[in-house]
Amino acid sequence: MRKESGISFAEAVKEESARSERSDEEKRSLLSSFIRINGYLRLKGRQSGLDISSESSSIAKAIYQYLHDLYGISARFAYTRSAGFLKRMVYHVLVETEADDILSDLGIDYFSIENPKHLVANQSQIAAYLTGAFLARGSVNHPKSASYHLEISFSDEAFAKWVLRLMQHYPYRPFNAKLIQRRKQYVVYLKRSDDISDFLIVLNAKKCCLEFENTRVERDFSNITNRLSNLDTANYAKTLKSGERQAMQIRYFVDKLGWDGIENEKLRTLMRLRLEHPDASLNELSHLLSEELNTTISRSNVNHLFRYLNEQYEIAQSRETEP
Repeated sequence: MRKESGISFAEAVKEESARSERSDEEKRSLLSSFIRINGYLRLKGRQSGLDISSESSSIAKAIYQYLHDLYGISARFAYTRSAGFLKRMVYHVLVETEADDILSDLGIDYFSIENPKHLVANQSQIAAYLTGAFLARGSVNHPKSASYHLEISFSDEAFAKWVLRLMQHYPYRPFNAKLIQRRKQYVVYLKRSDDISDFLIVLNAKKCCLEFENTRVERDFSNITNRLSNLDTANYAKTLKSGERQAMQIRYFVDKLGWDGIENEKLRTLMRLRLEHPDASLNELSHLLSEELNTTISRSNVNHLFRYLNEQYEIAQSRETEP
């Protein structure tokens, strides 16, 4: 989808979320957090105006529509270019009348630290409030990236802690959210893939959640395959090293005693099989030994015989070094 449209995974999440259907109650909660973060009060004489900005046209349209649905106003659109190298388009929703009444209804006071508890009274309101914060200043890595990461940044520490608590105490599904300070910003973030996946559901970004899960499964399966391959390689190297040591000890005793001098038939047969199959595992040797002796020989029995061989070799070596 984004290969054709050229947008990032985070942008796709925001666009899908912005286009989702919401009740008036949810629209009010979403507007409250979004305008708290991306809204600016403009004073013109005795009249207050409100400038609400976003780099997403889909989000700007949703904000415009929500304001019209809830308050019956017709806001005005404006466009500017952001500062910096990329100079991206910034969309402004300008409210020129009733701004004070709207802010009051949304529980927003830019000069107070009070938070609108009446707008987060149930799960759907909390979900909408968190969605507004994410649409305003949120970001999420694509699951193909080096690490899973979703974050929302804030310039106000107290407000960041408020959103953090909402995430940590989200009904039926508390999130393992953390807070860090990055330069002059306070960042609430999620690192666990299951947290991020469930948070995408909170945002009503269900298609993106499905994409996230599919990619995550493919990535995790690939990681498991690599780990198993590495484990197999390590086990094979360990088997070869053990086989080389055992073969050296076997040759030592054969040179000293000859095959006839090894009275234990099971051990003698195992020693011969090891020389014939230097890279065989203990399981493979147990099968070969069972066939040779026409009886069931377990892996642990083979391991016990090799331990006995090693002990006898160390005893013989210690005697040779005695003065």
